[in-house]
Formats: sequence, C-alpha cells, structure tokens
Amino acid sequence: MRHPRVIIASLSLAAVAALGGGITAAAATTSHASQPAASQAAADTVRTAQATVAGKTETILVNGTGLPLYYYLPDTAAKSNVTGGLASLWPPLTSASPAATGITGQLAAVKDIHGDQVAYHGHLLYTFADDHAGQVTGQGVQDFFVATPGLTPISGTPAPAVTAPAAPAGSGYGY
Repeated sequence: MRHPRVIIASLSLAAVAALGGGITAAAATTSHASQPAASQAAADTVRTAQATVAGKTETILVNGTGLPLYYYLPDTAAKSNVTGGLASLWPPLTSASPAATGITGQLAAVKDIHGDQVAYHGHLLYTFADDHAGQVTGQGVQDFFVATPGLTPISGTPAPAVTAPAAPAGSGYGY
C-alpha cells in the first residue's frame, strides 16, 4: 500500500507581510522561555551591531545573540500593545535586570503584560520571529521599526485626562 506524501512549503513571514498577506499566530512561534538560562542571559543583553536596513548600513540595537531589536509604534512607554498572535511573531525582550554593552542610552525593565519587558529610551523592545542574527527583515512590517542608538526618547507620563464641562444644575431646560 502506498502512503500519500506530504509536501510542506515554506514562505518567510516577512515575504508574506511584504505581499500583503495575512500573518496568523500559527505561522510561527518563538519563545525566550524555552532557551537555556545562559542563553537567556545573553539574549537579555542589549548591544549595537552593523546591519543593512532598507538598503543602508546602519548601527542598530541587537540582543546578546545578535537578533535585531524593534519597537512598536503604537506602544507607549508604560504599555505594550503587542498581544496574542502578534506577540508570537514579535516576541518581547524580557528581563528583570537587562544589561547594556556599548550603548549609552537609557535601558530599563518595565512591568507590563509580558512581565519585565526591556525598554530603550522608553520604547519597549521586541525581536522578529523571521530574523536571524545579523539579518533585518521586519523593518516597517506591521508598524515595527528597528531600534537604533539614536532612537528619540519617549515619555512615560500619560497625557492628562480631559474632563467634560459640568452640566448646569436644574432641569436642563434653562428655566
């Protein structure tokens, strides 16, 4: 009896995104939690590296294993908007005490939905599931952009609440 053959096609997530295709959570998963402790510690270190971004050689931020780091435009300094399937494709960089090598900017751990997420100048940092060390494929995809040492700091202070004027007392009919 013959068994049917299964053929699996592989298409990079960046290629799917570039073609305008939908990316689902089932497409790929990456987890820092599955890394051995020594590898996790190395991944939590933020340093600089040279990489080609949009055809230009730039100095970018990478984790200790060389994966490019990104920030998400809709995030705030205090809140990550990367959840569910998006977090599977863009795993947050987490560490209670991140280390910096060769950078002078502000590096911090921010408590959020991902635990202690690493932030640089207030921008929460992520890797991209389709990247490899020294390879930038997520620039501009789904509002994610490569973090660089010159990244403009953002404030962690939320905007003041705007209150509506109080309604006049009485019946509301003006008598």
